[in-house]
Amino acid sequence: MTTFRGVVPPVVTPLTETYEVDYPSYTKVLEHLIAGGVHGLFVLGSTSEVIFHDEATRRQILEHTVKVVNGRLPVLAGVIDPTTDRVIGHARTAQSIGVDAVVVTAPFYTRTSQPEVVDHFRYVREAIDLPVIAYDIPVCVHTKLERKTTVALAREGTIAGLKDSSGDDGNFRFCLLDLMDQPDIFLMTGSEIVVDNVLQMGAHGVVPGLANVDPHGYVRLWDHAQAGDWEAARKEQERLCRLFEMVWVSLPRTSAGSAGVGAFKTAMHALGIIATNTMARPQRSLNAEEATKVEAIVRAAGLAS
Repeated sequence: MTTFRGVVPPVVTPLTETYEVDYPSYTKVLEHLIAGGVHGLFVLGSTSEVIFHDEATRRQILEHTVKVVNGRLPVLAGVIDPTTDRVIGHARTAQSIGVDAVVVTAPFYTRTSQPEVVDHFRYVREAIDLPVIAYDIPVCVHTKLERKTTVALAREGTIAGLKDSSGDDGNFRFCLLDLMDQPDIFLMTGSEIVVDNVLQMGAHGVVPGLANVDPHGYVRLWDHAQAGDWEAARKEQERLCRLFEMVWVSLPRTSAGSAGVGAFKTAMHALGIIATNTMARPQRSLNAEEATKVEAIVRAAGLAS
C-alpha cells in the first residue's frame, strides 16, 4: 500500500490536429504532473482515451511513459479491452515494458455474470507477475463490481487494490470497512469533487482527471488530509469544485466524455502544457466559444493571469 497511494492522476494523452499522439506535448504533461508533486501516474485509462488507441499505439505510449518517468514515480497501466485474452495480451506487453501495476475493468460488450467477472480477474492475475488493480467504472463497461466481488478478489490476493469511478460512495465505504484488516490492499477514488469526504472515510488515494490541470491543488488537498486539517482540505476541495465546473461547458453539444476530457485538454492548452485540445474521433473537441469559458474558469481558480 505504501507504493500505490496518494494522488495518482489518470494521464491525458494529447493529440495532434491529425489525431496522432503528440509525444512532445505528452512529455510536457508527464513533467507537469511530476513537478506538481503527484505520487504516481495512471496511463491508458479513460482520461487517456485508451479505447481509441490501437495495440501499437498503446505500446508506444507506455514505452514513452516509462522512459520519461525513469523510475521517479510508480506507473500504473490500463490494459482495458472487452475480453479476457485481449486484456492478458495488453497486460503482458505492459509487464515487458516495465510498468509497476496494471489496471483492469470488468469485461464489456460481452454480457458476463459476477462469477464470470471474478474469473476474468483471476485469469489476468495468473497470466502476469504484476499487481492487478480493479477499475470499477460501470458508466463505461456497464457492469458494476459488486461489494462481495471486490472484497473476495482482494482477500484472495487476486487484486492489490481498487480504483473506484462508480460514483457509489456508499459501496466504496463498505469495501473500506470490509477490508480494514487487509493492510496491503489499497482503495482509491476516481472522484474529483468529493475527495476530502472519501479521504475522511479512509481511502488510500485519489485518481482525479482534473489533476492534469491542477496537480498542485490535489496534492495540497492530500497533504491537508494527511495532516488532519480537514477545514483546509475542505477549502481546497471547494476551490477544485469550482475548477471542475469546466466539464459542463460544452454540454449538450458534446458527449459527457468529450465534455470532461475535452475541457481538461482545453485548460491544459490554455496553460501552455499541450499544443491542441484535439479529441479522438468521433468525440468532439471544445470550440472557441467553449474554450473562452474554460479559460475564464481557469483564471478564476488562480491558475492563470
